[in-house]
Amino acid sequence: MKLGIATVSISGTLDEKIDAIAGAGFDGIEIFEQDFIADTRPPRAVGQRIREAGLELMLFQPFRDFEGLPGDLRRKAFDRAERKFDLMQELGCELVLVCSSVHPDALGGIDRAADDFAELGERAGPRGLRIGFEALAWGRHVDDHRDAWEIVRRADHPNVGLILDSFHTLGRGIDPDTIRRIPGDRIFFVQLADAPKIDMDLLYWSRHFRNMPGEGDLDVPAFMRAVMATGYEGPASLEIFNDQFRGGPAQQIAQAGKRALLNLMDDVRRTEPNITVALPPMPAPTPPTAVEFVEFATRGAEAEALSRLLETMGFRHTAQHKTKDLALWQQGSIRILLNAETRGHADTSYIARGTNVCDLGLRVPSATDAMGRALALGASPFLQPRQTGEMDLPAIRGLGGSVLHFVDGGTLQVWDVEFDPVASSGPDAGLIAVDHVAQTMGYEEMLSWSLFYTTLFGLGKEPMIDVIDPDGLVRSQALSSPNGGVRITLNGADTHRTLAGGFLAESFGASVQHVAFATDDIFATARALDGTGFRALPMPENYYADLASRFDLAPAMLEAMARANILYERDGGAEFFQLYSRPFLSGLFFEIVQRSDGYTGYGAANAPFRIAALKRLGRGRGIPRG
Repeated sequence: MKLGIATVSISGTLDEKIDAIAGAGFDGIEIFEQDFIADTRPPRAVGQRIREAGLELMLFQPFRDFEGLPGDLRRKAFDRAERKFDLMQELGCELVLVCSSVHPDALGGIDRAADDFAELGERAGPRGLRIGFEALAWGRHVDDHRDAWEIVRRADHPNVGLILDSFHTLGRGIDPDTIRRIPGDRIFFVQLADAPKIDMDLLYWSRHFRNMPGEGDLDVPAFMRAVMATGYEGPASLEIFNDQFRGGPAQQIAQAGKRALLNLMDDVRRTEPNITVALPPMPAPTPPTAVEFVEFATRGAEAEALSRLLETMGFRHTAQHKTKDLALWQQGSIRILLNAETRGHADTSYIARGTNVCDLGLRVPSATDAMGRALALGASPFLQPRQTGEMDLPAIRGLGGSVLHFVDGGTLQVWDVEFDPVASSGPDAGLIAVDHVAQTMGYEEMLSWSLFYTTLFGLGKEPMIDVIDPDGLVRSQALSSPNGGVRITLNGADTHRTLAGGFLAESFGASVQHVAFATDDIFATARALDGTGFRALPMPENYYADLASRFDLAPAMLEAMARANILYERDGGAEFFQLYSRPFLSGLFFEIVQRSDGYTGYGAANAPFRIAALKRLGRGRGIPRG
């Protein structure tokens, strides 16, 4: 199956779009008329440029307001079509998309429209061109693919076929299984888009909020299963209108689109085995079960400061790498690595960003399968020369130049093979596991990275929420593995004035802003931290006065929370407690949480107060280093 994408789906000039699409490994493109018109080259040169990039020109679109017009308007519509046919032949494109008319003078009637398309097919045939008819969800008389198919059926011309678009079907709530009754050879092209469920005008929703399959709430897999059940063998192509993508990096958006299509077709293949999908197979999603390690690139005085902070939180330096300047700190099942190497990935990451989380290790059922799926979906492998005695742990590139390593039962002995134990003693603070990792990025990148995690690892996603910062808005989306062992929050900033945006600017794009650790008893943990030198993020008395007014909390508990700067949230009967460190270096911080059974959130109601407290300890626009 050939995979395509419309040029309207990504940002940039036509040349930039062509290069991004080719670089992502697509087979072809739909050229959007506006992109062609804005270019200065003649059509033959544009077509040549596309083919030289290794792409097929799959579709020219859109041709608007054609069918059902009376008198002179009808004659002019055919004259316009002939001019577009001339253009298509110069471009070297044999299929044009005709979308259902929204012209105020268009007349209804299936037979009238069928006669128009039969004549258009007669004109296109001798030129070797084909016509694809698509029902716009807001079409004046045709807004349903079933009506569009009936028009194509009655036109009864070999050069006239149907174009299906998932948004136009699913956005109107039409049952996609109705597609199964259409002969596959009469479907000329299939366009795909997802969208979040928003109650708004269909046209506005379509023009601003479409996204890649898997990024929204529409049942695009059901749509595509129905299409493939017809015997359809043509291209699957993306047509995305999205304000975030218009401001995002073209290469990243194109890569996300390719990943979305591959994941979609893999889903179709797995959920309907009788359907043949002509794409290479890939392993099933491999949900991670735990965060195996968090690795910081650090050195010098910054490494010493981070080590002291870990000590105050009950961590102990338990092992040292046999050949590298790499220290292992542990508490419960938590492993923190401090990498002070002056070569390799950690060195590069430290030089670029200072102390930062440069690597995350995820425990997976099969590292081989996780790596195989990641590579099949276009992830970039991470390769670094291994020294004698080092194990081969598969890894890929992640957000902000960071690395994701995969660890399974066959490689868990890495801690014994590569590390020598270090004598250490002292009580811990009751921290047992990594609860979640918070990653920060530009808002325009959020959908792409959400797709990255859901398609590679099968992580579930929560609805996106708004987090109020005193200086702006941050969008946040939580992702989690089925067992809850891996939770990742994605925080998208669109201004450097917010805490998240300030961290991005001052850390030069570091991916992880904070790591949260779980405890079974946050009050016992707070008592253990008292006297170690740990300095909690101070919360104002106003916060606890408000808690007392909103929740029926025992006075002794409320007093203990205020004394330890513990935050509180409740969802139904499920409780959530939070305790934060003060920010360090470029704005990194740690969090300690206790969640009761049934609580799946992250204390969103407390975020504005936590952000304000963090900002009070730094400059108004982020946190200074040191």
